[in-house]
Amino acid sequence: MPWGEFKNIAAERRLFQRRTLVMLIFVMLLMGALIARLYQLQVVEHEIYTTLSDKNRVQVQSVPPPRGLVYDRNRVLLAENRPVFSVTLVPERITDMSATLARLQTILSISDEDLERFQRRLKERRRPFQELPLRYDLNEEEIARLAVLRHELPGVEVQAELVRYYPYSEFTAHALGFVGRINQSELQRIDPVNYAGTNYIGKSGIERFYEQQLHGKVGYQHVETNARGRTLRVLERKNPVPGENIQLHLDLRLQKLAHKLLDGRRGAIVAIEPATGGILALASVPGFDANQFVTGISVEDYRELSESRDKPLFNRALRGQYPPGSTLKPMLAIAALDSGATNHTRRVWDPGYFQFNSSGRRYRDWKRSGHGWVDLNLAITQSCDVYFYEIAVDMGVDTIHHYLSRFGFGEDAALDVAGALSGLLPSKEWKQGARQEPWYPGDTVNLGIGQGFMLATPLQLATATALIADRGYWVEPRLLKSIDGNNDLTSFLPEQNHAPLTLKNPDNWEFVVEAMADVMHGARGTARAAGANASYRMAGKTGTAQVFSLAEDEEYDAEEVKERLRDHALFVGFAPVDNPQIAVSVIVENGGGGSSTAAPMARALFDAWLLEFGEGGGDRDGSAAADIANVEGPR
Repeated sequence: MPWGEFKNIAAERRLFQRRTLVMLIFVMLLMGALIARLYQLQVVEHEIYTTLSDKNRVQVQSVPPPRGLVYDRNRVLLAENRPVFSVTLVPERITDMSATLARLQTILSISDEDLERFQRRLKERRRPFQELPLRYDLNEEEIARLAVLRHELPGVEVQAELVRYYPYSEFTAHALGFVGRINQSELQRIDPVNYAGTNYIGKSGIERFYEQQLHGKVGYQHVETNARGRTLRVLERKNPVPGENIQLHLDLRLQKLAHKLLDGRRGAIVAIEPATGGILALASVPGFDANQFVTGISVEDYRELSESRDKPLFNRALRGQYPPGSTLKPMLAIAALDSGATNHTRRVWDPGYFQFNSSGRRYRDWKRSGHGWVDLNLAITQSCDVYFYEIAVDMGVDTIHHYLSRFGFGEDAALDVAGALSGLLPSKEWKQGARQEPWYPGDTVNLGIGQGFMLATPLQLATATALIADRGYWVEPRLLKSIDGNNDLTSFLPEQNHAPLTLKNPDNWEFVVEAMADVMHGARGTARAAGANASYRMAGKTGTAQVFSLAEDEEYDAEEVKERLRDHALFVGFAPVDNPQIAVSVIVENGGGGSSTAAPMARALFDAWLLEFGEGGGDRDGSAAADIANVEGPR
């Protein structure tokens, strides 16, 4: 610095002060912005970030509703729910699924089949964070081992759930059906909200038909979880609405008796209460244990059931389609009387066969020597084929088709029986469309004795018999008797759409009913042995259905073929005659004659329902069945 020039301290001080002020203002602005941002986060947006934070520890879980219970007509529990402990995995919370499964195999007894089933469910479309079961029915020791090691197994839980259980499954499997785990196709059609948390759905029978009522409505709960997703506490809960409890017309005592009567055979029994249409018994034998299907049946067990020659999974009562044989004759008699094809006194000569002309084919009567002169009463009582050949030809197929359709043949007339088949009621149009052939007169002859193309299910035969018992008044068969808390069932059942079968002469009902009573009590009745010594009057009709050949894929076994080529034994009837309380149809596959095999079974059912199971009768299940071995009768 040159001499004489002095440092301007005052100017430097002002410069420093200005710079300091600028920096202070800048720092204050930064502090203000920081404080403003903190205020925005802590005050203005407090609720938003609180919610986002809670989502890391609070979850909404669905609470499945308890499934409704199913009772028989006497409030005996047929389908209940029982707690089962299972090990479940949530794939979204497991980083290494293979390692987790391998670890679980060292802790629990897990079969290859359990692993295969789990892998299939893992690949199926499912709800996010859905728990997938690996193994069911854990015992206390297995639950304890998992509890000790649960900190090493994120995404693995021991889950307690209510699982369907059928205490009388062998007797009720075909009537009730069963529930099973929801599959991929069902997942696409159900309400995803109402079924959130639910693993089971009705697969068949009543369980499927009344799925909406039995399922209930889902609930939910807010739960606090830790970082591993394990529940710490429940913060809020809305309880689910349990499914409705339903009561059926089915009577377990009669159902058991039907199974006992058919034990060791293949066949079906259907019993209906004519006044209400309530199905009292719906038995298909052999049966199966529906409990096997609830949590998943093993491959070995399913193969054993599905490949069995006796077809225990096949519901013969609803889906078995058989030629009705002579059990169709009471319905044909009504058709012939009302159409004018015959009358009460018309007589037909039966030499043991029927011919259109002297050189034509002979259609044989079951009695080779013939019945001689026969009127309609005797034709029903002795099951004369020739008489019904004659009146069938006189009526023609169109008239027969018209009347038999009024009896419910050719359709599924039941209101709430899922899976029933409609049988086959042939007609000219059907044969032309199905076989590209015209209808021949011989087809009508065969139809006149319930053979040929005609097929009916045991349920259809019981329904038609109940219509005769009610003298033409239609009441569609149904299983549902009541739903707890609901007096009006019209909203749960399909609409009834069958008009009464009104005859030109109502006395014809009584004529046919009396002829059916003579079958059981007349001196020449085909089932007089089964009706002997009864304290009440019953009406019935025996029948047989011919079996001609083996299926193409069946192996020949001399002893078994001999048994399986026997005629099917059939019977339809109701009791008492004047105030019908029960109508039944019985079919015993390869049982031989209807009078010797099927009719005694029906008598046992009548005795049980009217004398043992009625009011004050007590329950001596099986005593009526014990008598059938001593009851014999003609074909």
